[in-house]
Amino acid sequence: MGTLSGIRVADFTRVVAGPYCTMLLGDLGAEIIKVEPPQGDDTRSWGPPFVEDESTYFLSVNRNKKSVCLDLRTDEGLEIAHQLVSQSDIVIENFRSGVMERFGLGYEDWRERHPGLIYCSISGYGRSGPYKDRAGYDVIVSAMGGLMGITGTPGEPPVKTGVALTDVITGLYAFSGILAALYHREKSGQGQRIDVSLLSAELASLINAASSYLIGGEIPTPKGSAHGSIVPYQVFRASDGYLMVGAANDKLYANFCEAIGHPEWSTDPRFLTNADRVHNRESLLPLIEAVLQTETVAAWEQRLATAGVAVAPVNRMDQVFRDPQVIHSQQVVKVMHPTAGEISLVGPAANFSLTPAQVTTPPPALGQHNEEIISKLRSEGQQARGTARDQSSEGA
Repeated sequence: MGTLSGIRVADFTRVVAGPYCTMLLGDLGAEIIKVEPPQGDDTRSWGPPFVEDESTYFLSVNRNKKSVCLDLRTDEGLEIAHQLVSQSDIVIENFRSGVMERFGLGYEDWRERHPGLIYCSISGYGRSGPYKDRAGYDVIVSAMGGLMGITGTPGEPPVKTGVALTDVITGLYAFSGILAALYHREKSGQGQRIDVSLLSAELASLINAASSYLIGGEIPTPKGSAHGSIVPYQVFRASDGYLMVGAANDKLYANFCEAIGHPEWSTDPRFLTNADRVHNRESLLPLIEAVLQTETVAAWEQRLATAGVAVAPVNRMDQVFRDPQVIHSQQVVKVMHPTAGEISLVGPAANFSLTPAQVTTPPPALGQHNEEIISKLRSEGQQARGTARDQSSEGA
C-alpha cells in the first residue's frame, strides 16, 4: 500500500510537466486516471524513437496510470468527465486559460459542490497577466525566464538544457503543492486551488543566478560547464574524454593540487583562496587543463576520488546505465507493456522505509482502460446516489 493509496486523481494533463507530476503521485499509490483526447497525449507522436508504434517519450512520464479516451466536445465524453471530477480527490489540468471552464470543469464550477477537491492548474505563464493566453512550452519559457540566457558556451549561441528541465521542475512544484494541500485537507476537510506556471517554477529555480542580479547587480552570462563563483569547478579534457571536477573549497583545492602533482599551486598567492582563483581563473585553468590531458578519465577519476575531491566522468547514456552505482541503486525497473512488450523505465528517486514508491503498471495504451473506468464511475455514482437517498430517508 502506497502513501497515497485510496486517492483518485483526474489527470487532464499532457506533454511533460503535468504528466510528470501525476506519475509521481501514481508512484506513491494514487489512482491516476489519465483523460486523453481521441488523438492522445501530444507526446504519443513525439518520435522517433518508437517501440511498436509507442513513443519512448510518452513512455518516460506516464507509468502507473490508466488511460481513458474522451472527446469533451461530445455529450457522452463530457458527462463521463464530470462523473470523474465528482468522484476524484484531485484534479490536475494544463489547458490554456478558460478551456476547463468552458466545459464546466473549472475549479469554481466544483468548489461548492465538491469542497474537498484539490484542483491544480499548470500553465506557461500563470492564469492572469499579459501572457496568460500564450502557449508555454519548456524551451520557450526557458528562453524568456533566463535559463537559456545563462546556458551554453561563452560567445556562442544560447542552448537549451538536454532535457525539459523547466517542465520537470514545474511538475515537482505541482507535486509538492498537491501533497501540502492533501495534508491541509486531512486537518481541515477543505480542498483548495493550486496554480503553478512554468515561468514561476523557472524563476524559483534560478537560485544564485537570480540573486547575482537582484542582490549583487551582476548579470550572469553563459560559462559552459564552469561556475561563476567557484574555481576549479568545471569540465576538463583528459586524454580520452572529459572529466568534471569540483574543488568547492580551499581544502579540497589543496587536495586536488596534491593529487595532480602540483601542491605548489595551493600556496601560490594568485590561487590561495577561492576568491583569488575566481579572479585569476584565466591563469589557473590552462595549467590544470594541460596536466589533466596527460592521463585518462578513469585514472584521474580514481586518483581524485581517493583524494576526496568531487569528480566524475562525463558519461554517455549507455555509460550511465552501466555505472556500478546506478546498477546498485536498482532504479531501473522492467515492466510489461501491452503492445511494446518488456520495457525498462527509470523508477522513483525517493526511498520510503514503510510505504515505498513503486512502478506497478506500465504506461497505458491510448484508451486502454475506457471500459474499466467508465463502468467503475457509473457503479460508484449509483452507489453514491443510493446512499444519499438512504440518508435522506433516515433524516425524514
